[in-house]
Amino acid sequence: MKLLLISNSTNQGEEYLHHPRQAIKEFLGPRHVKALFIPYAAVTFSYDEYEARVSAKFREIGHDVISIHRYGDPAAAVKSADAIVVGGGNTWQLLSKIQENGLVDAVREKVMNGTPYIGWSAGSNVACPTIMTTNDMAITEPASFKAFNLVPFQINPHYLDANPAGHAGETREQRIEEFIELNPGIWVAGLREGTMLWIENDGVRLSGPSPARIFRKGRQPSELHEKDDFSFLLI
Repeated sequence: MKLLLISNSTNQGEEYLHHPRQAIKEFLGPRHVKALFIPYAAVTFSYDEYEARVSAKFREIGHDVISIHRYGDPAAAVKSADAIVVGGGNTWQLLSKIQENGLVDAVREKVMNGTPYIGWSAGSNVACPTIMTTNDMAITEPASFKAFNLVPFQINPHYLDANPAGHAGETREQRIEEFIELNPGIWVAGLREGTMLWIENDGVRLSGPSPARIFRKGRQPSELHEKDDFSFLLI
């Protein structure tokens, strides 16, 4: 199994997919890859637009993508893919369309058998057992919260420490603590902007300028850095 799970596509002041591009290039390796792109998280722009935007960035690093919406049989497209790339946007819409097109089992089987998987933001959320730690508003209702279940832990992309001045609502940490209170056996990794998890077989490593914040019921939240061992997340 080989996954690159990225918190966000764009850092402030940078071009789209600038910060993870070298990691994506290294992850896919030197051989040219034509990856299958899943654009279903797009809501206010078209799949054609999303494909064009991602395709331009992948060509810069020597690879190509083609969107799954180009295929009459999405499940068959998954079976023949060199790699699977799932873009960010609204997680609820993404999962709803994945389920509608019968892709949950197809993608899981494909990736568990070694096909590389890259996701950012919502694309990282759906690599988890469920989408219950997404930040997104539930603009549509999927058949269930269950996602690809490629990893046994949850991710909270775009993790924020800040509690803005004048804001009296819950912090991100408090929301995650609510989740682990009701789901006590599950680890949650809060991935800050510009960071990603590289998972290969039984190994997990963090890449990026900030530590990850790790949560589990009964434990104090902890900060883990690039050189720390993350393999416990897969147990």
